Amino acid sequence: MSGPGDADEPGSPRANTRRDAVEDPIHAADEGRLRGASPATVRGALADGDPLPGTAGFAGAVDGRVVRDALGRQPVFTEADDPETWSFDPAALSDPDPVPAGHARDSDGDERVWSLPDPDPATDERAAVRAVREGVRGAVDDTATGGLAVAFSGGVDSAALAARLDAPLYVAGFPDSHDVEAARSGAAKLDRELRVVELTHGDIERAVPEVAAATGRTDAMDVSIALPLYLVAERAAADGYDRLAVGQGADELFGGYAKVARAPEDERVAADTVRGARREVVETLPDQLQRDVLALRGAGVEPVAPLLDDRVVAAALDLPGDLLVTDRGERKWALRLAVREWVPDPVAFREKKAVQYGSLVSRELDRLARRAGFKRRMDDHLGRYVDSLC
Repeated sequence: MSGPGDADEPGSPRANTRRDAVEDPIHAADEGRLRGASPATVRGALADGDPLPGTAGFAGAVDGRVVRDALGRQPVFTEADDPETWSFDPAALSDPDPVPAGHARDSDGDERVWSLPDPDPATDERAAVRAVREGVRGAVDDTATGGLAVAFSGGVDSAALAARLDAPLYVAGFPDSHDVEAARSGAAKLDRELRVVELTHGDIERAVPEVAAATGRTDAMDVSIALPLYLVAERAAADGYDRLAVGQGADELFGGYAKVARAPEDERVAADTVRGARREVVETLPDQLQRDVLALRGAGVEPVAPLLDDRVVAAALDLPGDLLVTDRGERKWALRLAVREWVPDPVAFREKKAVQYGSLVSRELDRLARRAGFKRRMDDHLGRYVDSLC
């Protein structure tokens, strides 16, 4: 099994070999050229335009085209001036150009082949919550636990995984952080052992250039989001685990953002309904997932995201607005109702901060920047500090 830093030739069998086995069997001639689905599944999805053909995301080459699923759950890249030269690892290419989500790329250019469905909202709310429950439970229970650890921050997203997976739980954060406190409390309620990665300023200074190199990004927000993921994955990898289950996608799919809850008053979204605002943030997932997947692979693990399984995505897209955000402003309502069957209520209904804030990485990155002379009055002081470390 090749590691995330291996510099194989682009498009070579070893460069394009998946780190773990796909669920569907792959014909020997196609082995290593697709991640996340068999050629037959991808060909079927191309033939009928099905954006959710029963996978957790896929990408790679099939029949002379490089494809990426509708949500961009598996990043894939080609040379900017040579679409036939491709890799899952942008570092293997001289000028990597990501294939857009839902597209197929060949020498003639990009073609959109899949678009996410935009169904009318479900009218039977009990059935809608039941569909979410069945989708999440099925996706989590189908997750193989060999070599698996769970990134656990104590909120409903990661608890939905942790409560059903026989795998060790990890959290990263500064000692007084909300995430560490919430993870300890949540693990106790789940009667599970928790491994805490207590962060230091030295960890941040060391990891910033590593995260930037893995993701190809130096934007301060991107780096601060990826840092805690990278550091918890790095520890899990050091402990011998090569796969990390994460709760990615839940905030976008189930209405977890304040700007979605406040639509249409929040100027950060253009939509005039909660469902419309949810759609806007779902469309940001491909870019976010590219960052997160590359950061986790850079740390030595393969990400596993059950909440981005097609079954969960389909159930989430059906939800009416008041099952995303209640009239009391409670977010991710359907997800909380769905998983309370196996997640204790104090965890299922806990509000949690975004990872960069809950771990205190964003605060401490700012503190380090100011100590290094990059004052807040300076334009993009955090970005300049990140650049200085890289």
